[in-house]
Amino acid sequence: MDSVTIGLWVSGGMLVMVVLGMRVAFAAGLAGFVGLVWLRWNGFDYDPNRFWKAVQISVKVAGLTPHSKVSAQVLSLIPVFIMIGYLAYYARLTMALFEAAKRWIAWVPGGLAVSTVFATAGFAAVSGASVATAAVFARIAIPEMLKIGYNKQFAAGVVAAGGTLASLIPPSAILVIYAIIVEQDVGKLLLAGFVPGAFSAVVYGCLIVGIAVVFKSVGPPVGGFTWKERFESLPPALPIIAVVVIIIFFVYNPFGDAWGTPTEGGAVGAFIVFVMALYRGMRLQQLKEALLETAKLTVMIFTIIWGVLIYVRFLGFAKLPDAFSDWLTSLDMAPLLILICILLAYAVLGMFMDAIGMLLLTLPVVYPAVMALNGGEFVSAADSAFGMSGTMCAIWFGILVVKMAEFCLITPPIGLNCFVVAGVRDDLSVQDVFKGVTPFFIADGITIALLVAFPGIVLWLPSLA
Repeated sequence: MDSVTIGLWVSGGMLVMVVLGMRVAFAAGLAGFVGLVWLRWNGFDYDPNRFWKAVQISVKVAGLTPHSKVSAQVLSLIPVFIMIGYLAYYARLTMALFEAAKRWIAWVPGGLAVSTVFATAGFAAVSGASVATAAVFARIAIPEMLKIGYNKQFAAGVVAAGGTLASLIPPSAILVIYAIIVEQDVGKLLLAGFVPGAFSAVVYGCLIVGIAVVFKSVGPPVGGFTWKERFESLPPALPIIAVVVIIIFFVYNPFGDAWGTPTEGGAVGAFIVFVMALYRGMRLQQLKEALLETAKLTVMIFTIIWGVLIYVRFLGFAKLPDAFSDWLTSLDMAPLLILICILLAYAVLGMFMDAIGMLLLTLPVVYPAVMALNGGEFVSAADSAFGMSGTMCAIWFGILVVKMAEFCLITPPIGLNCFVVAGVRDDLSVQDVFKGVTPFFIADGITIALLVAFPGIVLWLPSLA
């Protein structure tokens, strides 16, 4: 049996395990290890006397591969970014953001919902976790919206959808994971997330205003704030702006050399938010809770990475990514049409898998295929299929798949943000939240279509670095 066939059988078995409910980390790790043993034993012509030798070799490969990747310094960005988000919550920066957004924006139709979206976008700029963003604003924004007569399903949908912005707006844990898997520059990918993230927030806001204009009972505007009250709301939210500026200058300094690495920028940002949290009265118990929540989420992500890396190494030995790339490039279809089909496949797959697991499992196969469609890793913009160099294509595709991961955070039946919002609010069922996020599927579809049609939205900022 050839290696590609073994790769297909093992990958199929892994998908069956995931569908049956096994965690992605364990399904991928088990499938990868079984695949390594199978490949090695196949190389020994299935000699019964050499089966144990095949197991021993596979154990060594399965043990060394994850350690070599997980010990990389760049992965320290993930716990740092997550910790910034939790410390910002205990520093009450989230409430300050929401209050500032409310005073400046709430006068438009659906204004409180629009304020929630922009506040979540602001919080996303210091939080690397969508789940944490959704949980925080479910406590802050939903009561405010219900108080003035918002439909509870719509209010819950706004928070769940707004929480997804943390996947795209740096600091983003998913963007860091993507950069590590495809071995691209973390700094440029983080820069690339700013404009599409802000663009997504604007599209969400326009959708809400449109709904509120058509259905006047959905989101009544909130007025009565003086200009003095509006300006007074800005200083408490300034630490968020400071952290964003610091991270940008550590990644890309438009006036000279960057101040340092993204990891160092994240660490400085975390320290600033920590000091602010202490200044605003954070107690030891709250610090303990922030660190514990950071540790839990970090361990979950690293466990998924560890298991998937074993599977990825097996895929490399099975040469499945190369076979998939050759098959995809041989299709008699326009490269852009093939790319759209890949994105649609992500939309379907995301209904049954969590975002991080989905990207980790698919990127080792899909990413080389997309690069091959464009003309290869080192193709120039003039010779490429998508009109961009290999490096820019990697960044563009990264933003597209992370945006698809955002989309999957609110799609039934697995949409994690919807479960988080329902878990925080006793008066909401998961079904209520899924009904509330339905209009935002349209907004995400429009955003993804525009990012595909106009790559400059993604590539303008990283092209300056």
